[in-house]
Amino acid sequence: MHPDLSIKSATQADIPVIEALALATWSHTYSSILSEEQIDYMFGVIYTYEALQQQMQAGQRFFILLEEERPVGFASYSEKDKIEKVFKLNKIYLLPACQGKGYGRILIRAVEEEVKKEGAAVLDLNVNRYNKAKEFYERCGYHVHQQEDIAIGPYWMNDYVMRKKL
Repeated sequence: MHPDLSIKSATQADIPVIEALALATWSHTYSSILSEEQIDYMFGVIYTYEALQQQMQAGQRFFILLEEERPVGFASYSEKDKIEKVFKLNKIYLLPACQGKGYGRILIRAVEEEVKKEGAAVLDLNVNRYNKAKEFYERCGYHVHQQEDIAIGPYWMNDYVMRKKL
């Protein structure tokens, strides 16, 4: 890993940090593919303090990527299918200024290593079908496994489910 980078496991005390990182990354990530109304709605459903707290209580585990002790990104994962040993990368976001530096690859590898320790055979993730991050995931060894459309309030998430065998 890069000498100025470290990864820490997040606790509920880190929820404000995750909220701030999400706020700094979401519009940049989605403004070219989703309406401002949909971005605001989804952010309010997923990234309030209470929503993040519920996600943690439901078993989602979060990592925070630090550059010289400054939070620059985060990821979360959870178990999806115990029998098939499938885990899911629920979130991975980096500050826009930190994209293209290899940090995303470091963060995704940390999740892959952690879920392998927990018995995972497969890691899935969802990505909007129009999100340029799909190319990043392909470079990391993921492939489109299926498509799904998920209702979130009055909006739809039109996603690819991407998969990597670990």
